[in-house]
Amino acid sequence: MTNSAPHDALPPDGQMPSDEELDRLWAPWTPSEVTERLAHVRAPWCVAGGWAIDLYLGGTPRLHADIEIAVPRQAFPEIVHALPGFQWDVAGAGRLWPYAVAGKHPDLHQTWCRDPASGRYHLDVFREPHTRGRWVCRRDPSITLPYDEVIGHRDGMPYLVPEVALLFKARRTDARDHDDFARAAPQLTDTARNRLAGWITRLYPDHVWLGQLADAP
Repeated sequence: MTNSAPHDALPPDGQMPSDEELDRLWAPWTPSEVTERLAHVRAPWCVAGGWAIDLYLGGTPRLHADIEIAVPRQAFPEIVHALPGFQWDVAGAGRLWPYAVAGKHPDLHQTWCRDPASGRYHLDVFREPHTRGRWVCRRDPSITLPYDEVIGHRDGMPYLVPEVALLFKARRTDARDHDDFARAAPQLTDTARNRLAGWITRLYPDHVWLGQLADAP
Protein backbone atom coordinates (compact mmCIF):
# COMPACT_ATOMS: atom_id res chain seq x y z
CA MET A 1 0.00 0.00 0.00
CA THR A 2 1.21 3.51 -0.71
CA ASN A 3 2.68 5.57 2.12
CA SER A 4 5.04 8.08 0.54
CA ALA A 5 5.89 11.75 0.92
CA PRO A 6 8.97 13.98 1.05
CA HIS A 7 11.03 13.37 4.19
CA ASP A 8 12.01 17.01 4.69
CA ALA A 9 10.07 19.25 7.05
CA LEU A 10 7.56 16.58 8.04
CA PRO A 11 5.66 16.93 11.33
CA PRO A 12 7.61 15.66 14.35
CA ASP A 13 7.12 12.24 15.87
CA GLY A 14 4.52 10.10 14.16
CA GLN A 15 4.09 6.36 14.41
CA MET A 16 6.25 4.14 12.20
CA PRO A 17 4.33 0.88 11.77
CA SER A 18 6.01 -2.02 10.01
CA ASP A 19 4.68 -3.47 6.78
CA GLU A 20 3.54 -6.50 8.77
CA GLU A 21 1.60 -4.29 11.19
CA LEU A 22 -0.04 -2.44 8.31
CA ASP A 23 -1.06 -5.70 6.66
CA ARG A 24 -2.81 -6.67 9.88
CA LEU A 25 -4.41 -3.27 10.33
CA TRP A 26 -5.92 -2.94 6.85
CA ALA A 27 -9.40 -4.31 6.20
CA PRO A 28 -10.31 -2.43 3.02
CA TRP A 29 -13.84 -1.79 1.89
CA THR A 30 -14.79 -2.74 -1.66
CA PRO A 31 -15.47 -0.12 -4.34
CA SER A 32 -19.19 -0.85 -4.14
CA GLU A 33 -19.19 -0.34 -0.37
CA VAL A 34 -17.28 2.92 -0.68
CA THR A 35 -19.71 4.09 -3.35
CA GLU A 36 -22.66 3.27 -1.12
CA ARG A 37 -21.18 5.04 1.90
CA LEU A 38 -20.33 8.16 -0.15
CA ALA A 39 -23.59 8.24 -2.10
CA HIS A 40 -24.49 11.73 -0.85
CA VAL A 41 -21.08 13.35 -1.38
CA ARG A 42 -21.46 16.11 -3.97
CA ALA A 43 -17.77 16.76 -4.58
CA PRO A 44 -16.11 14.88 -7.47
CA TRP A 45 -14.43 11.79 -6.07
CA CYS A 46 -13.32 8.50 -7.59
CA VAL A 47 -11.66 5.19 -6.81
CA ALA A 48 -7.92 5.45 -7.52
CA GLY A 49 -4.89 3.16 -7.66
CA GLY A 50 -5.11 -0.46 -8.75
CA TRP A 51 -8.84 -0.64 -8.13
CA ALA A 52 -9.32 2.12 -10.72
CA ILE A 53 -7.59 -0.07 -13.32
CA ASP A 54 -9.79 -3.03 -12.41
CA LEU A 55 -12.96 -0.95 -12.65
CA TYR A 56 -11.88 0.36 -16.04
CA LEU A 57 -11.17 -3.13 -17.35
CA GLY A 58 -14.14 -4.90 -15.75
CA GLY A 59 -14.06 -8.62 -15.11
CA THR A 60 -12.40 -10.30 -12.14
CA PRO A 61 -10.23 -7.90 -10.11
CA ARG A 62 -6.79 -8.75 -8.80
CA LEU A 63 -6.14 -8.97 -5.05
CA HIS A 64 -5.94 -5.61 -3.27
CA ALA A 65 -4.43 -4.88 0.15
CA ASP A 66 -6.16 -1.49 0.41
CA ILE A 67 -8.47 0.86 -1.46
CA GLU A 68 -7.77 4.46 -2.42
CA ILE A 69 -10.01 7.28 -3.56
CA ALA A 70 -9.15 10.76 -4.82
CA VAL A 71 -11.07 13.92 -3.91
CA PRO A 72 -10.33 17.65 -4.22
CA ARG A 73 -8.36 18.65 -1.14
CA GLN A 74 -10.81 21.34 -0.07
CA ALA A 75 -13.71 18.88 -0.33
CA PHE A 76 -12.22 16.39 2.13
CA PRO A 77 -14.63 17.53 4.90
CA GLU A 78 -17.47 16.12 2.80
CA ILE A 79 -15.87 12.69 3.00
CA VAL A 80 -15.43 13.03 6.76
CA HIS A 81 -19.07 14.07 7.13
CA ALA A 82 -20.22 11.05 5.09
CA LEU A 83 -18.31 8.66 7.40
CA PRO A 84 -19.37 9.58 10.93
CA GLY A 85 -17.86 7.64 13.80
CA PHE A 86 -14.53 7.03 12.06
CA GLN A 87 -11.20 8.66 12.80
CA TRP A 88 -8.52 9.84 10.39
CA ASP A 89 -4.75 9.48 10.25
CA VAL A 90 -2.37 11.13 7.79
CA ALA A 91 0.20 8.83 6.15
CA GLY A 92 3.51 9.68 4.55
CA ALA A 93 7.19 8.64 4.48
CA GLY A 94 6.37 5.47 6.41
CA ARG A 95 4.76 7.37 9.28
CA LEU A 96 1.29 8.02 10.63
CA TRP A 97 0.00 11.11 12.42
CA PRO A 98 -3.46 12.08 13.71
CA TYR A 99 -5.24 14.27 11.17
CA ALA A 100 -5.35 17.12 13.71
CA VAL A 101 -1.53 17.10 13.78
CA ALA A 102 -0.66 16.70 10.09
CA GLY A 103 -3.82 17.33 8.07
CA LYS A 104 -2.73 20.80 6.94
CA HIS A 105 0.78 19.79 5.89
CA PRO A 106 1.05 20.71 2.17
CA ASP A 107 3.20 17.70 1.23
CA LEU A 108 1.00 15.07 2.89
CA HIS A 109 -2.12 14.00 1.03
CA GLN A 110 -2.89 10.41 2.07
CA THR A 111 -5.58 10.23 4.75
CA TRP A 112 -6.55 6.86 6.22
CA CYS A 113 -10.01 6.14 7.62
CA ARG A 114 -9.83 4.16 10.88
CA ASP A 115 -12.47 2.41 12.93
CA PRO A 116 -11.69 3.54 16.51
CA ALA A 117 -13.24 0.39 17.98
CA SER A 118 -11.13 -2.12 16.04
CA GLY A 119 -8.20 0.06 14.97
CA ARG A 120 -8.61 -1.28 11.40
CA TYR A 121 -8.16 0.94 8.35
CA HIS A 122 -10.85 0.79 5.65
CA LEU A 123 -10.10 3.57 3.16
CA ASP A 124 -7.21 5.74 1.94
CA VAL A 125 -8.32 9.19 0.74
CA PHE A 126 -5.98 11.15 -1.54
CA ARG A 127 -6.61 14.88 -1.01
CA GLU A 128 -5.66 16.21 -4.45
CA PRO A 129 -4.83 19.69 -5.77
CA HIS A 130 -7.51 21.36 -7.87
CA THR A 131 -8.38 24.73 -9.35
CA ARG A 132 -11.58 26.12 -10.88
CA GLY A 133 -13.25 22.73 -11.10
CA ARG A 134 -10.22 21.02 -12.60
CA TRP A 135 -7.97 18.27 -11.27
CA VAL A 136 -4.30 19.29 -10.99
CA CYS A 137 -1.48 16.74 -10.90
CA ARG A 138 0.42 17.11 -7.64
CA ARG A 139 3.66 16.04 -9.36
CA ASP A 140 3.39 18.61 -12.16
CA PRO A 141 0.74 21.34 -11.89
CA SER A 142 0.89 21.95 -15.63
CA ILE A 143 -0.88 18.59 -16.03
CA THR A 144 -4.57 19.27 -15.50
CA LEU A 145 -7.93 18.03 -16.74
CA PRO A 146 -11.59 18.85 -16.10
CA TYR A 147 -13.18 16.42 -13.68
CA ASP A 148 -15.54 15.00 -16.29
CA GLU A 149 -12.43 13.75 -18.14
CA VAL A 150 -10.76 12.46 -14.96
CA ILE A 151 -13.61 10.28 -13.72
CA GLY A 152 -15.13 7.26 -15.47
CA HIS A 153 -17.91 5.00 -14.19
CA ARG A 154 -18.51 1.26 -13.99
CA ASP A 155 -21.88 0.10 -12.64
CA GLY A 156 -22.32 3.40 -10.85
CA MET A 157 -18.85 3.30 -9.25
CA PRO A 158 -16.62 6.29 -10.12
CA TYR A 159 -13.00 5.53 -10.98
CA LEU A 160 -9.90 7.49 -11.96
CA VAL A 161 -9.39 7.14 -15.70
CA PRO A 162 -6.53 4.75 -16.51
CA GLU A 163 -4.09 7.25 -18.00
CA VAL A 164 -4.14 9.25 -14.75
CA ALA A 165 -4.00 6.14 -12.54
CA LEU A 166 -1.03 4.83 -14.52
CA LEU A 167 0.75 8.19 -14.41
CA PHE A 168 0.91 7.91 -10.62
CA LYS A 169 1.95 4.27 -10.84
CA ALA A 170 4.79 5.18 -13.22
CA ARG A 171 6.80 6.65 -10.34
CA ARG A 172 7.01 3.40 -8.35
CA THR A 173 6.67 0.57 -10.87
CA ASP A 174 6.71 -2.37 -8.47
CA ALA A 175 5.38 -5.71 -9.70
CA ARG A 176 1.74 -4.72 -9.21
CA ASP A 177 2.24 -1.47 -11.11
CA HIS A 178 3.85 -3.26 -14.05
CA ASP A 179 1.01 -5.78 -14.03
CA ASP A 180 -1.63 -3.04 -13.99
CA PHE A 181 0.11 -1.31 -16.89
CA ALA A 182 0.42 -4.54 -18.88
CA ARG A 183 -3.29 -5.24 -18.43
CA ALA A 184 -4.52 -1.71 -19.12
CA ALA A 185 -2.20 -0.44 -21.88
CA PRO A 186 -3.69 -2.54 -24.71
CA GLN A 187 -7.17 -1.29 -23.76
CA LEU A 188 -6.37 2.42 -23.71
CA THR A 189 -8.04 4.71 -26.19
CA ASP A 190 -5.79 6.68 -28.53
CA THR A 191 -6.47 9.82 -26.49
CA ALA A 192 -5.58 8.10 -23.22
CA ARG A 193 -2.44 6.53 -24.69
CA ASN A 194 -1.22 9.83 -26.13
CA ARG A 195 -1.91 11.65 -22.87
CA LEU A 196 -0.06 9.06 -20.80
CA ALA A 197 2.92 8.97 -23.16
CA GLY A 198 3.17 12.76 -23.12
CA TRP A 199 2.95 12.98 -19.34
CA ILE A 200 5.49 10.22 -18.72
CA THR A 201 7.86 11.79 -21.26
CA ARG A 202 7.66 15.03 -19.29
CA LEU A 203 8.13 13.49 -15.83
CA TYR A 204 10.13 10.29 -16.47
CA PRO A 205 11.72 10.60 -19.94
CA ASP A 206 13.63 7.30 -19.71
CA HIS A 207 10.70 5.24 -18.47
CA VAL A 208 10.39 1.72 -19.84
CA TRP A 209 6.67 2.14 -20.45
CA LEU A 210 7.26 4.72 -23.18
CA GLY A 211 8.49 2.10 -25.64
CA GLN A 212 5.57 -0.16 -24.84
CA LEU A 213 3.11 2.69 -25.36
CA ALA A 214 4.67 3.47 -28.72
CA ASP A 215 4.37 -0.19 -29.76
CA ALA A 216 0.77 -0.60 -28.55
CA PRO A 217 -1.79 -1.22 -31.30
